[in-house]
Amino acid sequence: MTERPVLGIDIGGSGIKGAPVDLTVGEFATKRLRIETPQHSTPKNVAAVVKEIVDHFADQIGDGPIGITIPAVVTHGQTRSAANIDKSWIDAPAEQIFEDQLGRGIVLVNDADAAGVAEVQYGAAKGHPGLVLMTTLGTGIGSALIYRGVLIPNSELGHIEVDGHDAESRAAASIKDKTGMSYQDYAKRLQRYYEVVEALFWPDLIVVGGGVSKDSDEFLPHLDLKTKIVPAELRNKAGIIGAAWLAHDAEEHPDPIPRAT
Repeated sequence: MTERPVLGIDIGGSGIKGAPVDLTVGEFATKRLRIETPQHSTPKNVAAVVKEIVDHFADQIGDGPIGITIPAVVTHGQTRSAANIDKSWIDAPAEQIFEDQLGRGIVLVNDADAAGVAEVQYGAAKGHPGLVLMTTLGTGIGSALIYRGVLIPNSELGHIEVDGHDAESRAAASIKDKTGMSYQDYAKRLQRYYEVVEALFWPDLIVVGGGVSKDSDEFLPHLDLKTKIVPAELRNKAGIIGAAWLAHDAEEHPDPIPRAT
């Protein structure tokens, strides 16, 4: 593993956060920096904020790789969707935009995918030999599938149809908050969501992340699944840590599939 820390940056709807990561142990090498996401969160404006974070940590990371997460589907350097960021990200050559702004190579990845990788490498699913499903319960439902340590990107399981509804429109943590549901009632919605996902993918382990996971004792015991389900361990650090790990991994094992043009 690299001796120099690798910078991970996590782009969210309200804040853009970054920190150098010590990949030997999967921890921040220094205190993270957070800057508010621009109100007009276009690729150009977000890239300018990302550059501020990169410049802040430049002495620590040298010319090494940078990993960046974004709340979007990412295929071969292009963002194909946009959740809680400006719609101009849809089909944008996002990886190239960041590289032009930063003057260095970067790896861009879906935010839930990065969190899932972090949990498999360092957290609740560390060393798991089978199929791990990570779900992040927040404004929507993000997901990541990792099989024997290898990411299967852009699963988007928050958007499967469950009983005629887009899953996250019923089971995202934001819905619980908006409606004032008790955790016991929320667990009923999660039960239905997870049993449908379980029947489709038959994972060996489910890891539940997102801010609501800190209260996992309030709802996980109410779930009755065939699959073991556990709370995430890395919480809001997971995106940054996973992005850094993926950036280093991409440098060690370059993607043979070219970017879309």
